[in-house]
Formats: sequence, C-alpha cells, structure tokens
Amino acid sequence: MPTLLRLDSSYDDDATSVSRLLTDAFTRAWLAGGPDRAVVEHDLRTDPVPPPGHGALHWAPALRGPAVVVPGGAIAAQARVLDELLTADALVIGAPLYNYGLPATLKAWLDQVHVPGTTAPFGDGGAQPLRGRPAVVVATRGTAHYGDSEAEGRDHALPVLRLILGEALGMAVRVVTVDRTLSVTTPAFAGERERFERRFTAATTELEELAATL
Repeated sequence: MPTLLRLDSSYDDDATSVSRLLTDAFTRAWLAGGPDRAVVEHDLRTDPVPPPGHGALHWAPALRGPAVVVPGGAIAAQARVLDELLTADALVIGAPLYNYGLPATLKAWLDQVHVPGTTAPFGDGGAQPLRGRPAVVVATRGTAHYGDSEAEGRDHALPVLRLILGEALGMAVRVVTVDRTLSVTTPAFAGERERFERRFTAATTELEELAATL
C-alpha cells in the first residue's frame, strides 16, 4: 500500500494556515491516484516531536561511545519518528518561515531523523534507506523573498531542508514556494493580496500535478 507521510508544522490552525491548505491539496491529489493509497498525518503543532533526549541519538548505536547510556524513553521517541518516515513512500512537508528560519517543531523533527549511520552515510559506512524517495516541501513565507525584496536571501529554512533531506538523506526534494502570506491576515500587507492569490492558485495546481506523478 503506497503511503504518504504528511507533516504540518504551521503554528496556525487549518482555517488560517496557508501551508496547511496546500499540503491538503497535495494530499487529496495523492489519494486520487489509486484506491490502495494511504496517508499518515502528523501535525507537529498538536503532536510535537521532542528534541533528541540525548546527544548520542544523533548517531547510530554503532557510532556511539561504549560508555554512553541513552534513556529508554528518548530512544523510543526517536524510534517512533524514524519508523513513521522510513515506512512512508513519499513525504510532503508544510514548512512556513518563522523569523527567517524553520518552525521549532520542524527543527526538532529534523534532529530526530538525521542520524548518521542510520539514515545518512558516515565515513565508509551507513546506507541511505530513503534515497530517491520523493520529499515535497511546501514553503510559505510572509513577504516576498526574491528580486529587489529586502528579505531576499533571508530564508534560512530552505537551505537546511535541502541539505538534510536531499544531500544527507538522499531524498528527491521538490520545493513549491508561496510568498506574501501576510497579505491574508495583516492589513499593512493587504496591497499584496492579489499577487498572493495568483501564486497560491498556481502553487495549488503545481502540487496537484506533482502528486499525480508520484
């Protein structure tokens, strides 16, 4: 049964979050691809992943020091997150930009799944069990982050996602971006609403078409 892991990290609820509307569109299109398809939904706002409970959890067990003792609860928490990802055939992440970076909950999730020797190579050892699996990142940003915008170059979330998911884990990363989301909720940015709506519509179509190819 092909399974999609849908990961939402917006602090907003379903009614106000642009990234959630877009991951929802992708999910519907994924499910339309066949009656045997399944979705695992993990909302990091309501079900946050704890940061690793011990520094040694960044490494596969064989790479940890011989005297290291990791609390059992921390091991179990990481195992749950890893299993959820490793058993998925595709991943879609709603990744809104907060303070020029990742939501704290999404950073904690990345810290749990980037494990050299388990999910990423280290030295001459360690495979990439997720290599080639599709990872779709829905990146939403409050203002424009390109051209002559004063925010150009200040998105520090996407480089991290590309580095960890793409280079370290070997996943096939696709990014769909939508800017000017503040025009929906903040009067000071209302003049950008039309440009936002055009991009939102185009991104929805792009995600639906992408889901249909996976």
